[in-house]
Amino acid sequence: MLTENDREKRQSIIDACLRMNAIGINQGTSGNISLRHDAGMLITPTSLPYEEMTPEQIVLMDFDGGFAPAQKPSSEWRFHLDILKARPEVNAVVHAHPPYATTLAIMGRAIPPVHYMIAAAGGDTIRCAPYATFGTEQLSRHAVSALEGRLACLLAHHGMIAIGPSLARAMWLAVEVEALARQYHGCLQIGTPPLLSRAEIDNVRERMKGYGQAGD
Repeated sequence: MLTENDREKRQSIIDACLRMNAIGINQGTSGNISLRHDAGMLITPTSLPYEEMTPEQIVLMDFDGGFAPAQKPSSEWRFHLDILKARPEVNAVVHAHPPYATTLAIMGRAIPPVHYMIAAAGGDTIRCAPYATFGTEQLSRHAVSALEGRLACLLAHHGMIAIGPSLARAMWLAVEVEALARQYHGCLQIGTPPLLSRAEIDNVRERMKGYGQAGD
């Protein structure tokens, strides 16, 4: 029997999955979401349409990777688990396949500081992690490395990850990363865009302290 708090957390994951598809930053069941929970995490199950998902079907995993035999977590559970273990300040991980961010990821391109809002992702770039097969330990290592000092990254030939202290914040950032990817993609159709300096991005980051309420 789920507690009311447990049920609410699980439902918030389902609601976020439905929103990802509704706003066009994901397609089908290709995305996955996790939330830190007690000594482990809650994560979306594998290959189950979001419209059919119930709170009971959200999978509880411990930080050793254990889960109930009757359940099957997302095939990408490994990088969710490793990110949450490596980043104690992070409580939510959102993985999606937004069209523009994924296009840049296919090209192996990081998103450079074309707009000051790049600072919202924690640095002066949004890195693109090297390619590795989905669900593998190698992909997880690449993702954790690309997220070092950052709150978002691209995954080569794959998609995007956004993380945050709350699910609302991670979702907000996922939408922002796709907007930045779309802007950068548009600039590349014209030519080589001018970039903001690292010093200016650091200045913006300082001025953004406390800005997080916008995504909570």
